[in-house]
Amino acid sequence: MKIAIIGIGSVGSAVATAVQKTGLANEIVLFDRDGIRARAAAEDLGHASAFSYDIKITSVSNYRAIRGSEIVIIAAGANQKVGETRTDLLYKNASVITDIIPKVMDNVDSKNVKIIIVTNPLDVMVMLAQKLSKLPSTRVIGTGTMLDSARLKIILSRQLGVSARSINSYVLGEHGDSSVVNWSSVNIGGLTLDDFCKQTKISLPQTTRKTIEHRVRNAAYEIIQGRGATWDGIGAAVADLLHAIIHDEKRILTTSIVDGIGKSAVAMSMPRIIGNKGVLMNLKTKLSTDESNALRKSAKIIRKNFDLL
Repeated sequence: MKIAIIGIGSVGSAVATAVQKTGLANEIVLFDRDGIRARAAAEDLGHASAFSYDIKITSVSNYRAIRGSEIVIIAAGANQKVGETRTDLLYKNASVITDIIPKVMDNVDSKNVKIIIVTNPLDVMVMLAQKLSKLPSTRVIGTGTMLDSARLKIILSRQLGVSARSINSYVLGEHGDSSVVNWSSVNIGGLTLDDFCKQTKISLPQTTRKTIEHRVRNAAYEIIQGRGATWDGIGAAVADLLHAIIHDEKRILTTSIVDGIGKSAVAMSMPRIIGNKGVLMNLKTKLSTDESNALRKSAKIIRKNFDLL
């Protein structure tokens, strides 16, 4: 399995490290317009492979070298800075994606390749990449709210005193400020959230739930404030997505793909079954009236931002 990673900044480097640690690839190709940075990253990661998996890791300066890649991960673009929203990156990163995707498509097998988008604003970049690549939407996949959902699980785990592995909970819609916490579908060990709270005598009132929503949506801002960027979480999310694809796990993840036709088409995160062909099926989850309305609002925001391009 050959995997190419485009963009080796702080996020791309973290993604490369996470991918290397999975042992799923026998070759990883790192491409960055800063060739010195790409070579340094390949050298450093190559040294690390002596302690884990024997993987060929190379840096490249032209797109021809990504030929044979079955999965291409796009992590290029400007990072979110302190005080910026993901949407503030819209025009900068749209130009980056517009430059990259045609060059990628000239050097991969369009019948089989899968493109994973990490660049923000995530959902709009998925829509742009799918349009430019002309690939089926099921093979242009954004990590979407995988990380948001992970943040929700961790916060709930701490609040409820139970392992995050026993919690099923989703954040839906935009990977951004209009994301929607899907309280209606939360379950812990097969119990609804309300049933679990009754049995354990834990109180989780609406005020606490609103605080949790705020913490999930603002987690990235807090991390950026403290360390300049977020990278470990998204690296782990990409590695998890690769596991599901390469091992054909048919696991349910909240990924972002384009759904719909024409002006109604929008990319946003919903629970989706992931396998070796990409997204195998879209699922409809239980939603309250408020959650449905919030999800529609989120979709309109994403579509509006895409139309600005």
